[in-house]
Amino acid sequence: MQQPVIKTATEINKMRVAGALTAQVLDQVKGIITPGISTMEINDFCDDFIQHHLNAVPGSKGQYDYPYAINTSVNHVICHGIPSKSARLKKGDIINVDLTVFKDGYYGDSSKMFAVGKIQPHALKLIEITRECLYQAIKIVKPGNTFGDIGFTIQSLAEKNGYSVVREFCGHGIGSKMHEPPEVRHYGKSGEGIVLKEGMTFTIEPMINQGKATIRQHPDGWTVSTKDRRLSAQCEHTILVTATGYEILTYRDEEKEFILRIAS
Repeated sequence: MQQPVIKTATEINKMRVAGALTAQVLDQVKGIITPGISTMEINDFCDDFIQHHLNAVPGSKGQYDYPYAINTSVNHVICHGIPSKSARLKKGDIINVDLTVFKDGYYGDSSKMFAVGKIQPHALKLIEITRECLYQAIKIVKPGNTFGDIGFTIQSLAEKNGYSVVREFCGHGIGSKMHEPPEVRHYGKSGEGIVLKEGMTFTIEPMINQGKATIRQHPDGWTVSTKDRRLSAQCEHTILVTATGYEILTYRDEEKEFILRIAS
């Protein structure tokens, strides 16, 4: 198993910048996610904002021949949803916007769930538990714990609430490359896997399904949805392991209440 790349102080500072820019995009895009907008319009907004307001590069664009700046995963789409001019959001939809920002040689990577107008209570609960899975996993990040501890934390909370964890996709190391070692699985056993060390940077991005974990890969080669067509949600942050714990490199100010809660 390939070991994670330990970042230098200079590299970490560059990743802080890329992460902060990534957070800015998700802060800004929430203002346009309303019923009637197309997922391509959301993509175009993010693409323009990253390039012309942040003077950075949409990190996903061109990676693995992917042509867009973001992924837009609506309702039962788990991940890698492709923006479309014809796919317009409706009141009651939920959507994940997943994006990366590349700045000065380093990447930030984050995603957020958005509610389109008023959504059903069961959809809101799924989003809240998925976000809680992410935050509780972040909480245990510190030197000496393992990646298995992260997976166990997510799996336990999801299954306690009657949900399932997607296993085909995972978090990943990140730095000068969008995807570095290791894989960060969202299921597992406490104490197993690579031990966390100061200077590691990686994403945690649980994909939680309302129904079964079974996936369906679409013919476009990108879009992945739940096989039973029940809802799925995902939340993601880029994390740094510090000497005493963690730093969320893609932190958004709106999360202050939740971050204080997990820190307590």
